[in-house]
Amino acid sequence: MLLENKTAVVYGGAGTIGSAVARVFAREGAALHLAGRTRAPLDELAGTIARSGGRADVAALDATDRAAVERHAEAVAQHSGGIDVAFNATSNEDLHGTDLVDMADEDVLRPVTKAVTTHLTLATAVARHMIPRRTGVILAMGGGREAIPRLGGSHIAWSALAGLCRQLAAELGPHGIRSAWLLSPGSPGPTTPPEDDPEATGTLLHRRPRLDEVAYAAAFLASDRAATMTATELNVTGGAVID
Repeated sequence: MLLENKTAVVYGGAGTIGSAVARVFAREGAALHLAGRTRAPLDELAGTIARSGGRADVAALDATDRAAVERHAEAVAQHSGGIDVAFNATSNEDLHGTDLVDMADEDVLRPVTKAVTTHLTLATAVARHMIPRRTGVILAMGGGREAIPRLGGSHIAWSALAGLCRQLAAELGPHGIRSAWLLSPGSPGPTTPPEDDPEATGTLLHRRPRLDEVAYAAAFLASDRAATMTATELNVTGGAVID
């Protein structure tokens, strides 16, 4: 198993991508700590994971609250003997459908501020517990690199998040810690991609990646199999973005 004997924290664990990643991480052997704003869906997910033979603890947590995030990271590290993987799947409160010239500044900047502030808070909180052990992986979800009209601040937020991940990689690399992100389309497809999916036409594979495919890519990137991958993205767009 890719993540056997690893302790992983999934922030935004009750969301669509976060829950898919959590299930795959558990399947790959990780001891999970699920964090999110609302406890009930986290408890439901933890129950599903437990019934499948996995392990998952739950914490209601606002990822923008630095003190709460740091207390949680400390509790996880104390409970598990350290933190091996952190995956940030929190949302950025994007507003789409309007040209920038018609948007209020605060609506454009909200997802940028949220993406950078949240990931900086989460990453530095777990990094403090990874540094003494000289090992760890900090991952985030990002969006496409192409500028698409009427995406508001989303593209700006993704670019800023990529820059933050690179900076973290540069500073944490000497401590044996990797920082990277998954490049995914805005909304992965269903388990069985429908042939008439309108969002699939712009991909080389003529389908969007499934949630489980994104999650397994995250598990690979979090694992020792990807030990030399840092300051980089893993492109799981199905060819919507071409390197």
